[in-house]
Amino acid sequence: MRQSLRDKAIGICEAKIAKKGEGVGLSFYAFFANRNDDPDLLMEAATWWIKTHQLDHFEKAVKIRDMIAAGQ
Repeated sequence: MRQSLRDKAIGICEAKIAKKGEGVGLSFYAFFANRNDDPDLLMEAATWWIKTHQLDHFEKAVKIRDMIAAGQ
């Protein structure tokens, strides 16, 4: 996953955690607007989430933040 997407994803995870607490879940769609304006980036996130790590559709934001921060 490219660094710009990692930074954006970590920021979104942190914002959701700050707003709703450590139990908040999200999907990779949370990293994007409600339109498909960058399909390559969307597929990059989907590949990381689904194919590489075989994550469920919704995961805890804390888990995702920590995985990305660890370089996974």
